[in-house]
Amino acid sequence: MTIWSTALRELYRRVPAVYSLRHYNLSTARADLIAGISVATVAVPQAMAYAMIAGLPAEYGLYTAIVMTAIGALFDSSRQLINGPTNAISIALLSAIGAFPQDERIRAAVLMAFLVGAIQIGISLLRLGDLTRYISHSVIVGFTAGASILLVMDQMKNLLGLEAAGGPHDHFLYRFGLTISHIDRMHWPTLEVGIASVLLVLGLRWVNALLGRRLFPDLLLAVVAMAVATAFLGLDHQGVKVVGDIPAKLPFPQLPPLEADKLRSLAGSGLAIALLGLLEAISMAKAIAAVTGQKLDMNQQCLSEGFANLGGSLFQCMPGSGSLTRSAINQQVGGQTQWSGVVSAGAVALIMLFFAPYARFIPRSALAGILMLTAARMVRPREIRYHLRVSRFDAVIVLVTAVSAVAISIEFCVLIGVVMSFLLVVPRTGQMLLTEFAVGRDGAIHERLDEDDICGRILIFGLEGEMYFGSSQSLEKHLETIEDRVLPETQVVVFRLKRARRPDAAGMKLLEGCIERLKARGVHVLVCGVRSEFFECMTRCGLDETLGEAQIFLERPVRLTSTLLAIEHAYTLVTQPCPTCPRREAAVRERGMYYVP
Repeated sequence: MTIWSTALRELYRRVPAVYSLRHYNLSTARADLIAGISVATVAVPQAMAYAMIAGLPAEYGLYTAIVMTAIGALFDSSRQLINGPTNAISIALLSAIGAFPQDERIRAAVLMAFLVGAIQIGISLLRLGDLTRYISHSVIVGFTAGASILLVMDQMKNLLGLEAAGGPHDHFLYRFGLTISHIDRMHWPTLEVGIASVLLVLGLRWVNALLGRRLFPDLLLAVVAMAVATAFLGLDHQGVKVVGDIPAKLPFPQLPPLEADKLRSLAGSGLAIALLGLLEAISMAKAIAAVTGQKLDMNQQCLSEGFANLGGSLFQCMPGSGSLTRSAINQQVGGQTQWSGVVSAGAVALIMLFFAPYARFIPRSALAGILMLTAARMVRPREIRYHLRVSRFDAVIVLVTAVSAVAISIEFCVLIGVVMSFLLVVPRTGQMLLTEFAVGRDGAIHERLDEDDICGRILIFGLEGEMYFGSSQSLEKHLETIEDRVLPETQVVVFRLKRARRPDAAGMKLLEGCIERLKARGVHVLVCGVRSEFFECMTRCGLDETLGEAQIFLERPVRLTSTLLAIEHAYTLVTQPCPTCPRREAAVRERGMYYVP
């Protein structure tokens, strides 16, 4: 293989969008073009609204929908995932940078994007992306429920036309309480605009559902209609707050403000947002892959999120992740490859260049209404009920994550959910199973039932599970059970280790101690079903010498299993068979024993 072919293969692996060009054709390009434009019609109003959530000017949401979407699409393992500003990340960002003065908030948001990207790239380079499978999906369910509540609470002031309640450092609950206490001062024209935008979106969705296709871009049309109404009726002069001027220019590259004190203050929130972003993107990518049948590379997905955030920070972007809404539209409309995301980014850039001057009339209450609709769609009662009912494990994570999101903070609730996932998963993986086997009078070797005859001469036990330090307590308990089962007449103990996996020093030390104690009592010890990696571990720690070569039966890819060979050898070590010994049966002596798995 030449150096060029090696380099090309690495390019295909690291930049999946380039790999997709190998089979690109006119039909695929047309599908990506339509999907990209469809996504852009939703991305523009969403990006502006999400920037508003974080307390940033609307153009920074649009910058993120351009730069981050394009970079993420090039490196995404998923062909349909669309990156950019998201609801959840924006709420977490507001919680993280809300204490900064307004003039420093933009710099803090850009620095947060840099920090989040660096953490995500580090996770990918350390190949920790696969660890995300140990983080329960219940974390996302609980976070989504809590975040949707906070989103509605935070946007109430914009919907009602009230002055910002509380300071930027105050918690959502406090600001919501102030908003409700001043509800008698609401601005009715502002509320009417917000309600009108909600009704218009719902009406357009009803028409689209009636037609069986997404003919009308509901969010974009609602925002445009409210902006036209505001400009035509002069509502901005009647107290209806608008977005204001948006520069008709694209972001230019510049280094993020790498200030040591800000990096230290944002580090904890950066870790939480980085993990939240990965969970959000991976969950969406898996949901799409379940429909399309695409195979995903989790580490590559983490790398793409990191590149998107880090690259975005060089172009004044806020942090983002995989978007649930825009990714679903991309997949449903028929996007075929990652290039639909690039088309979407280009379309948003063109809209910003040519229509930004007209965006100044967009009412904030219209965006607030759209955000509240988004919050309502984020909550899926059926999914919440499902997680609450399935197990106590899921119910605890959902409830704790949701409550801590509302009562404490968004980014902290993510860390709580992640830590709880690991704390609840480790004890589960640390449970080893012990199974006792018996040999019937017909020579059949099977799991022992209560009614089976007990043979005191030969005891057969199977160990199953991860044999590492986390399971040491469980393993020690099972080994004590085995030693307690050894009677004065017991001559052989057989350990079946076929289902014992990934042993470490703690697990092997316990097993070796048990074997030495049994041998000291004059009991022969055999081990069977030993897989190659387990035998290598036995060799490294010297357990093979403690047992002896003749007492170890390696797993065999044949019908005559190592378990059967070990038990047949065990009977040769028994000096006096018991009354129920199957060797007394003529049929067994003639046919031999057999294993029933």
